[in-house]
Amino acid sequence: VHGRREKNGKVLPCRPRRDFPVCEHGRPESCGTHHDRDDPQLGQPLCMDCYDYRNAVLWNAHAGRLWREFTKTVPSVFARLFGVSRTELRRMLRLSYAKVAEYQARGLVHFHAVIRLDGPEGPTDRPPDWATVPMLDQVIRQAAQQVTVSVPDGPRSSLALGWGDQLDVRPVYVSTELDGVSDQRVASYVAKYATKGAESAGTVDRPIRNVWDVTSLDVTEHARRMILTCFILGDLPQCRDVPLRQWAHMLGYGGHFSTKSRHYSVTLGDLRQARADHRAAQARAILGLPDPAERDTITVQDWRYAGSGHRHGEAFWAELARQRIATARKITRERAEQVPADGTSSSTDEQCRDVLAD
Repeated sequence: VHGRREKNGKVLPCRPRRDFPVCEHGRPESCGTHHDRDDPQLGQPLCMDCYDYRNAVLWNAHAGRLWREFTKTVPSVFARLFGVSRTELRRMLRLSYAKVAEYQARGLVHFHAVIRLDGPEGPTDRPPDWATVPMLDQVIRQAAQQVTVSVPDGPRSSLALGWGDQLDVRPVYVSTELDGVSDQRVASYVAKYATKGAESAGTVDRPIRNVWDVTSLDVTEHARRMILTCFILGDLPQCRDVPLRQWAHMLGYGGHFSTKSRHYSVTLGDLRQARADHRAAQARAILGLPDPAERDTITVQDWRYAGSGHRHGEAFWAELARQRIATARKITRERAEQVPADGTSSSTDEQCRDVLAD
């Protein structure tokens, strides 16, 4: 695909090739353009007929599962390197993480994650001295190479999905920038990608119910083909357990944009409750209502049977509604039995509309 390449602050040609080869469809396999950041060609295939849309969609659909397997493999690799069981490892340290998913311009998902070593009690506890940053770097790289996810590729075949070669591991230091990055820069880095959605890949931000709606979408042709591929694969027997049609507008990816381990920081449930309490306090301040904590609460536990069915004039209005519905259905049946030969509207249509609008 077309991409932006930089080196030492200088923009390089996209995909230079000296022999200027062409693909089997007669399109060039090279590009010598120096793309700007807002170039609409970024992320678009050099040849859409050569691009592997099928595997691209399958990758997005199983990226969340691949990340889950990675988080389960990291402790196993750590335990194996030190020759201890996972139970013994949990008594010595705890692995915590937070990750966000970002769409590349070509429509594929990749993850940005912060992985941290804590003591057995959590973030306030220091890990053992032997649990060093170089050791964590080694564990992450080994786990990324080992993890694969097998998905059905046909009636009797399967496809193995794994992580690519673009693995960038950098240490994070608290309020310093020695050989890695600072914690403030990491927070800004994660927040930047947490605000990016699938629209950055040229798709839409709403579900697509019918396949015939795809042709009228205001999207790039590359995104359109990925969406159509989701609908096509979703009808195959081997892919029916994957909600590809449901997440076609997300190019197949149905996972959360942000996840974290429970002990990484404050839980999402606490954040939601704090947000709800804050907004409730704002609403009370606008309406001039007192704080519920300052009022006496009365709990009534004496229940008695009050009756059932319609009360007062409700029976009259219910019967009237029933009669109107019955009349409308009768008129509809008569209209279906007595359709004019010329296909024009009859007085029965007008009567039906009058009844329904009354």
